[in-house]
Amino acid sequence: MSQAINIAVLTVSDSRTEDDDISGKVLVDRLQKMGHHLVDKRICIDSIYAIRAIVSQWIADENVQAVITTGGTGLTGRDITPQAMSALYDKEIEGFGEIFRMLSYKIIGSSTVQSRAVAGMANGTVLFSLPGSPGACKDGWDGIIQEQLNSDHMPCNLVQIMPRFLEE
Repeated sequence: MSQAINIAVLTVSDSRTEDDDISGKVLVDRLQKMGHHLVDKRICIDSIYAIRAIVSQWIADENVQAVITTGGTGLTGRDITPQAMSALYDKEIEGFGEIFRMLSYKIIGSSTVQSRAVAGMANGTVLFSLPGSPGACKDGWDGIIQEQLNSDHMPCNLVQIMPRFLEE
């Protein structure tokens, strides 16, 4: 059995509600199916400062070990999740976006260049930002996040090294 961790989910959207937030539900269903704990789930407007306010609360909360956002990673004027999140990072996890786009390329081809999926760490909390489509959330979770948040995944995973994130 994999070690359960505490995860918060944020849907970034000007138009989604809890009733029609399919991407957020995909992430919640997948993390709970794996045995992880959902500590909070919210929907936030496409605002750099609103996103940072919510995610900053989770980063400061010792009970939250990972945050997954969905939405706002495209190229339109309102797509600002990467800018909001990257300002919070202590360290960027560059390989996450690279692998996400590699996986996505196999499914949607060159349209993956429009994805700005990113990840980083802040105050010992892992932060993943996925596109807003349910398919992208499935791809990101199934292809990357579930393995990295599975303490049994070898040769290594993020859960194993979480106790060391705040080493000096």
